[in-house]
Amino acid sequence: VQLVESGGGLVQPGGSLRLSCAAYGRDFSLYAMGWLRQAPGKETEFVGAIAWSGRSTSYADSVKGRFTISRNNAKNTVDLQMNSLQPEDSAVYFCAADVQFTRLVSASADFRGRGTQVTVSS
Repeated sequence: VQLVESGGGLVQPGGSLRLSCAAYGRDFSLYAMGWLRQAPGKETEFVGAIAWSGRSTSYADSVKGRFTISRNNAKNTVDLQMNSLQPEDSAVYFCAADVQFTRLVSASADFRGRGTQVTVSS
């Protein structure tokens, strides 16, 4: 599975961004999908994940209530709507795919995109 992210950029604190991920390859609907992020000098951390069916989601405590993950299995896409962004949300965001939902929650994945930069600054 090849994953390509888009939608990153510079936004002011309190603003919103929507990240999108396009997946190429077979059997997209069999994979749990998620978003990970990595800030400079820090380890990769889990942001959010969605099960293959779209019925189950999980979020890091730091983004719960602000970020929403969604997927469209017909279009092979997964999105991350980010609201009320804060400077501490600045990082490179990676789209990730794994057959095991729990691995994504552990910030691990069989497949990961190249990432898109999100910078929150005034």
